[in-house]
Amino acid sequence: MMKRQDNNKIKSLGVFCGSSVGRGEAYGEMAVRMARRLVHEGITMVYGGGNVGLMGIMASEMLAAGGEVVGVIPSHLASRELVHPGVEKMHVVEGMAERKALMAELSCAFVALPGGFGTLDEMFEMLTSLQLGLSGKPCGLLNIKGFWDPMVLQIERCVEEQFLSQIHRDHLLVHDDPESLLDALRDYTTRKHDDTLWINGLKENNRY
Repeated sequence: MMKRQDNNKIKSLGVFCGSSVGRGEAYGEMAVRMARRLVHEGITMVYGGGNVGLMGIMASEMLAAGGEVVGVIPSHLASRELVHPGVEKMHVVEGMAERKALMAELSCAFVALPGGFGTLDEMFEMLTSLQLGLSGKPCGLLNIKGFWDPMVLQIERCVEEQFLSQIHRDHLLVHDDPESLLDALRDYTTRKHDDTLWINGLKENNRY
């Protein structure tokens, strides 16, 4: 049975993105566009608390436009003076696990802009929680310059080789502009968690 998320108005969005700005201007420009869209729709940005890279660009643009920003930063990064000085609602936590847990608690949905290992780790943890039925919060990728195309192809390969069900693959929303992505997050539906997706797979492959 399909259950519609109560997301007609997403109140807070967990944003994962790089601590670098990337090559060229397109990444930073889209980060600004995303921030302005969040402000326009009255959505709070929940992010990693830094003042560098795409995360710093988004947070600064949000604040400049009168938006609300909540930062969650581990103490070892705060001590390196990477914390954004303009973000008043800043949670300093012990480590990366605590950061992800608090961001998950504070956010209604999640979006990843281009980034590296940290961005991938954060988004895949949220997707895994969604897959396991521990969360019903939608997850999306903002696909700037086709950045996420290779990863999406790898995920499709996981489905083709039967390491991932199509139902679970469909949890991940991918769009190349903020407006379409936010619309998709609001329209997201999720299936009740079904353990038979794993049980049947184990029965079929017990020879291994």
